[in-house]
Amino acid sequence: MQRVRLLLPWLRQYSWEPTVLAVAPESIEGAVLEPLLEKTYPADIRVVRVRGISPKLTRRFGIGSLWLRCGRALIKAGDKLLRKEAFDLVFFSTTVFGSFSLGPRWLKKFGVPYVLDYHDPWVTDYYQATGNAPPGGKLKYAFSQWQARRLEPHIVANAAAIISVSNLYGPSLCARYPRLQPSNIHHIPFGAEPGDIELAKANPPKRSLLPQGEGLINLVYTGRVVEGMQYSLTLLFQAFSLYKKSHPQEAEKIRFHFIGTDYSPPPLGRNWVIPVAERENIGQYITEHCYRVPYFEALYYLSQADALMILGSDEPSYSASKIFPYLFAQKPLITVAHQDSIMLQITKEQGIVSSYGFTLFTRKEERGNLAEIIYNEWFIKKGYQQYPTKSQERLKPYCASDMTSRINAAFEQAVHTPEA
Repeated sequence: MQRVRLLLPWLRQYSWEPTVLAVAPESIEGAVLEPLLEKTYPADIRVVRVRGISPKLTRRFGIGSLWLRCGRALIKAGDKLLRKEAFDLVFFSTTVFGSFSLGPRWLKKFGVPYVLDYHDPWVTDYYQATGNAPPGGKLKYAFSQWQARRLEPHIVANAAAIISVSNLYGPSLCARYPRLQPSNIHHIPFGAEPGDIELAKANPPKRSLLPQGEGLINLVYTGRVVEGMQYSLTLLFQAFSLYKKSHPQEAEKIRFHFIGTDYSPPPLGRNWVIPVAERENIGQYITEHCYRVPYFEALYYLSQADALMILGSDEPSYSASKIFPYLFAQKPLITVAHQDSIMLQITKEQGIVSSYGFTLFTRKEERGNLAEIIYNEWFIKKGYQQYPTKSQERLKPYCASDMTSRINAAFEQAVHTPEA
């Protein structure tokens, strides 16, 4: 949704007239309604919303999948649009990978080429490699991966172009499917709209989750936390634990706030951060709000923080869209992520000194050394008070306008290929 939302104000500059086909918010389990989002793109953009089976009906049977509940409604609505009107292209930008199967259907039935936008890998051996618990449990995840390996080859082979947020997805797809042309894959990270921060500041939440005026130094992270982030969390908390021991009075002024860490709807959300903090004996310095908050409320907390934290997964390809609003917030920033993560690469490019990389195979003593480096540079030398010194002009390639220009190039290639 975020990618499309950022594209909508700019697409007409490139002679595209967009129609959005989406699932209605009330059909999305745990969805957070946010009227402000609709004010950030032209009011006359046509949005067709479909309703599927309510999760209240399917949860009793252990089914929560958005595609299983709403896929039929999307097929019906998409078929109706394509039958009645002439469209040049279908763009799939979602992590609901089942919807990718509509690409070959609509190509065959209506002759419309399609472009896939990979936010995450569809086929992956990450959970086997790390031993982390897969979402939905081993049985459901094994079935979803069986489906992915069965469906992806045909869907990818017939795509007019592929966009990926991570620079690792393209080479992975080419290795898996040797006939796939690298020139058909476009690495375009998530972008951001600089004006979103100002809009968030002008619309504060009625009840803030972030304390103000208490003389504390508030470090903020907003967004989901996954099991694979325990590594980066542990490194940061170990560094702070060292600081608490060496400078107890200064440490008492610091608080870590993690907001919106779980996507499950109330009351099913769980804390991901506090258990890690408690293992490092710093639980009293941590607050965690595990339920999702509206996008602009999250941006408001970034704007009010004293410093920000970007924590990456132990999966190298993990790329969070939140990195760009963090950078546009122009606050002191620490990044702890896999050394091959694009998030680490981008923060270093932007001159963020407090950027620390690790690998899955970092030995225990090396992890201790990295925690000491973070302790020394971020806490002792007060990196959390050092504002970015680079001009915001360096962020221009990640603005929504520039991102749209690059995506337009992919679209133009897609509609002018001989297969299209």
